[in-house]
Amino acid sequence: MTAGTAVDQAKAAMVMIHGRGGNAADILSLHAAFGMPEVAYRAPQAADNSWYPQSFLSPIKKNEPGLSSALWVIGRVVESLVADGIAHERIMLLGFSQGACLALEFAARNPRRYGAVFGFSGGLIGPASSEWKHHGSLEGTPVFLGCSDIDFHIPKTRVQESSEVFRRLGASVTERLYPGMPHTINQDEVDFTIATMKQVISSGEQG
Repeated sequence: MTAGTAVDQAKAAMVMIHGRGGNAADILSLHAAFGMPEVAYRAPQAADNSWYPQSFLSPIKKNEPGLSSALWVIGRVVESLVADGIAHERIMLLGFSQGACLALEFAARNPRRYGAVFGFSGGLIGPASSEWKHHGSLEGTPVFLGCSDIDFHIPKTRVQESSEVFRRLGASVTERLYPGMPHTINQDEVDFTIATMKQVISSGEQG
């Protein structure tokens, strides 16, 4: 699904990835809160509203082939935006819950300079024993990880581990753990996203 302006007129683009049980329309509706009509928004839809079957903390093999398929879909959306003239540096990735896990995982597996990566209630994918040995550099890409400190689905330790991995990959990391917050997106996260989007648009105009 799409929203915002046409790609050939856009100053930036955002790929929005919904969570388990959600859908493309749900996550795409968030763009109204950003108030950035000059951005081209793209939201892919998962089959049966789920990108992969098990928890993101399960062994990787138990979430295949769904996980690889989901990452492939994100890659295709990014590639299509690049083909239409939007540079990677002006492409932002945003996801909530399962979608946040995918946005973060895609960026870690495909490190380069992006406009920004926003992970709302998510973390890198894999069991507790995971050792993330991704190579490459995100070249200062702003990466935001926001989550409740008591989220039933997302342990705060995984948020912290993910932040450290992104720092090693050369990202500019902002991690915010919100005391007692339910599994949702809060206004502080929206405000941070808006401020970062303005920076991405401004840098594109200057370039």
